[in-house]
Amino acid sequence: MITVADKKMKFKNIKAIIFDLDGVLTNTSEYHYRAWQMLADELGIYFDRKINEKLRGIPRKESLEIMLGKMQVSEEEKLKLMEIKNNYYVKFLTQMTPADVLPGVNDLLTEIRNAGVKIGIGSSSKNAHTVIKKLELENFIDSISDGHSVNNHKPAPDLFLHCAANLKTPPKNAVVVEDAESGIEAALIGGFWVIGLGPNDRVGKAHLVFPDFENVHLKDFMENQQI
Repeated sequence: MITVADKKMKFKNIKAIIFDLDGVLTNTSEYHYRAWQMLADELGIYFDRKINEKLRGIPRKESLEIMLGKMQVSEEEKLKLMEIKNNYYVKFLTQMTPADVLPGVNDLLTEIRNAGVKIGIGSSSKNAHTVIKKLELENFIDSISDGHSVNNHKPAPDLFLHCAANLKTPPKNAVVVEDAESGIEAALIGGFWVIGLGPNDRVGKAHLVFPDFENVHLKDFMENQQI
């Protein structure tokens, strides 16, 4: 396992960069919140943004269980509720356009592509392919590992290991970019270098931390990159 290092460090011998999706390349968190809120209203359950924050980077079933709290429902009913929530969410996704790509992302992906570094997506979302298509980022992406790809989700490292294997790159030569504590933990356990995107109190365990990708370039975190 790679240990947390100097926050001013730069990575060497990187062959692939694996991005989480929501909160990193785009921000669908508002859609998730509204979908969970609609489901909670139907069930008569109190739900607010503070509770929603606990769902960051968490798979759908675990998110549902957090939302339900002490309410007991059968596994069959959980599946139905997850489908209802997902239907709300997918309906919101139809509103997405390339304008929903976060600032700095397109320029950074272009630099990475021009440098010959592979690009992967490691997202717990089962709608990752749909989101990437709506954002028109397909031409940048070499491989997508999503909620359908593995059984053990973050903070288990399986999702990132799956993506790295598809990219034919060992973890020691790959960087994971995450905005969630569970995702950073997963990447560190998997032996990856990690960039945290967001506030230090949430992503401070990463090797490098940026508030966002606006005005961030490949040379800012990789050695021998002059792009």
